Amino acid sequence: MKKLVLFTGLFLAASASLAVARPLETYVARLSAADHFNSNGERLTSIAAIIRQDRANLYVYGKGDPEDEEDSFFADKGNRARLERMLERGSVTPSARRAILDGTPMIRVEVHSDFIDVDVYRD
Repeated sequence: MKKLVLFTGLFLAASASLAVARPLETYVARLSAADHFNSNGERLTSIAAIIRQDRANLYVYGKGDPEDEEDSFFADKGNRARLERMLERGSVTPSARRAILDGTPMIRVEVHSDFIDVDVYRD
């Protein structure tokens, strides 16, 4: 009986951790030169601001890049406002950070309920 209870507990714990790891959605986007500047023409200096501008360029201004995929999460203005906090709770590799700040890479974003993970998909 103890083995059954232990097995059931382990199974439930493993199932819960797998459910938490699954993103709500994933998308890829090209962070072009236009995504590195806000609507006032000021250069953006943070990863989150650049990604947020990419989503605003796509959804607000209709100026997405040909490689940009749509997502349902950041199509919402309120969710775009949460992007900075979500990235603080998520992850971005040091090499992806440099590529985003200094170049125009294609990124892959995993959107979770309260965080995002960002990596370079290709340069």
